[in-house]
Amino acid sequence: MADVLSIMSANYKTVGATLPSKTPYYAVNPANFEGSWTGTYPDKKTFKIAISNVTGFRAKVHYQSGSTSKYQDVLIRDNSFRVGDTKFTLMANGKAQIKTVGTDPVTGGTYIDTALAKHEV
Repeated sequence: MADVLSIMSANYKTVGATLPSKTPYYAVNPANFEGSWTGTYPDKKTFKIAISNVTGFRAKVHYQSGSTSKYQDVLIRDNSFRVGDTKFTLMANGKAQIKTVGTDPVTGGTYIDTALAKHEV
């Protein structure tokens, strides 16, 4: 039961901190997103994000980090999308900023891991 409450608490904090976008959805250039994106968090955990089937502003995404594996259909707006607790934001330099919300198992507090991802076409 405590796990459910901590998850709800973490999501409530995450959602409450975000401001909804006022911009509409626009078709994106598939070449900017499709392919594999890899990187390493500051704690040396690696991740891989595979983006495929980009059509308009929709895409299919697979996020993998350690034993965590998430598949999701996403909507791309403002050059970003979310996969579970992870946010992908395309940057102007051909890289992407990845932010993942985690929960400290000892304290139960939440934290954000931030890393840059490199595009591997």
